[in-house]
Amino acid sequence: MKATAIANANIALIKYWGKRDEKLILPNNGSVSLTLDKLNTITTVEFDKKYDKDILILDDQELKEGEELEKAIKHLDLIREISGIKELAKVVSKNNFPTAAGLASSASGFTALSLAGTKAAGKDLDQKELSILARRSGSGSAARSCVGGFVEWLKGGKEDGTDSYAVQIAPPNHWPELRMLTTIVSTVKKKVSSTAGMDLTVKTSPMYKAWLAAAAEDLEKMRKGVLNKDFKSVGKTAESNCLNMHATMITTHPSLIYWMPTTLEIIHSVLSWRDQGLECYFTIDAGPQVKIICLEKDVPELEKKLKNIKGVKKIIICKPGGGPRLTDNHLF
Repeated sequence: MKATAIANANIALIKYWGKRDEKLILPNNGSVSLTLDKLNTITTVEFDKKYDKDILILDDQELKEGEELEKAIKHLDLIREISGIKELAKVVSKNNFPTAAGLASSASGFTALSLAGTKAAGKDLDQKELSILARRSGSGSAARSCVGGFVEWLKGGKEDGTDSYAVQIAPPNHWPELRMLTTIVSTVKKKVSSTAGMDLTVKTSPMYKAWLAAAAEDLEKMRKGVLNKDFKSVGKTAESNCLNMHATMITTHPSLIYWMPTTLEIIHSVLSWRDQGLECYFTIDAGPQVKIICLEKDVPELEKKLKNIKGVKKIIICKPGGGPRLTDNHLF
């Protein structure tokens, strides 16, 4: 009863921020993301009677307590429930990028856990079923990592959440020239998680209702822009949507300011480079890392410029990636 899965992280072009149902993790708005080929999680799950508790080892460290362990055990309970098994599990998971630092590690992590866990439990889920399961992990964006390429997470309207899952807008090879440069400006775990942050925003930000209205319009523009491969429209819409979301965070009580000095320096640089004719756009999730949307032809110039910014620790060049997959290369 052992299986291993690899799942890619996704970065939202139209953000998800806020839930209409806390327990089922149902979003207040639909979202659109790009699954990335270079940011991934590999997870091995084994259910066995020899275990007297659920064990989680993340990036070579066994978690003894805390929110991450609680979420993982809750998710294993869901897998046991739908699979009809009772055995406890050992889970070993590794990310090839910083964990809990604004790079969607929870999305790839819970997608990998969902696929490996259900397979180890003897259950084969289709893409829709896997997306619904991954969504319930406590990281709603995991719903989107269950699909490759350009992805829309449907808001849905049903109370039971059966119509809220991810669908593919276009496959990875639809737009092979598109790139996302992920800049690492900090590897420190953020103080306020996305889950806690969005709950606080929904309750206290006076700008939240305006954000929802704008996000619904942005989603339509983004879907159309992706299908038409309209780079300017995709970039402008993603950048605007990102700033709108962060405006709700800043006006939350107490304020949620995830940006670092280097984050702001990259933002200003992107705006300046664009004024000079180098077309690129930025997007930022709940963290300090800036992702730059560009075309393949401009990657060398952008990489050169980013390396001249002192606070940039690493640049990961990503292109559209595929959905989760099983592998025989177990971690234990």
